[in-house]
Amino acid sequence: MKFRGLSLALVLPLATMAGHVVASDYGTPEEARAMLESTVAMLQADKVGTLAMINAGEIMDRDLYPYCGGPDGMFTAHPNPDLLGRSLRELQDKEGTAFGETLYAEAAEGEIAEVSYMWPRPGETDPVQKVAYVTMVDDQVCAVGFYQE
Repeated sequence: MKFRGLSLALVLPLATMAGHVVASDYGTPEEARAMLESTVAMLQADKVGTLAMINAGEIMDRDLYPYCGGPDGMFTAHPNPDLLGRSLRELQDKEGTAFGETLYAEAAEGEIAEVSYMWPRPGETDPVQKVAYVTMVDDQVCAVGFYQE
């Protein structure tokens, strides 16, 4: 995983979660939830810096990464720069399910909800079942998704 300029208290949950699944190419549900929880703590400590780190791809572990959208429904943070400024709220999966709207509907401050949708793994084209853990942090809807195997 990549980290830059973080306090040890914020990095340790992410660093330790990466250490116990060395053999897997994909993140687990537990790792996705831990990454979201750590991202929430980072956003609460430094919103602007954390959004910048997400955009720079500095908070990633295999196929796990956080992403966020603002109150206007637009992506404010994603490691894929092509998505910045585009609508997260209007995002649909490969089957036409409007899961972006569901992410916004399910996000609540202090709670983590699950949203399922179909999405291809990185580097692949065939969609598979993916679940995003989603929450609200201040004015940001943030999520980390994992693929179900």
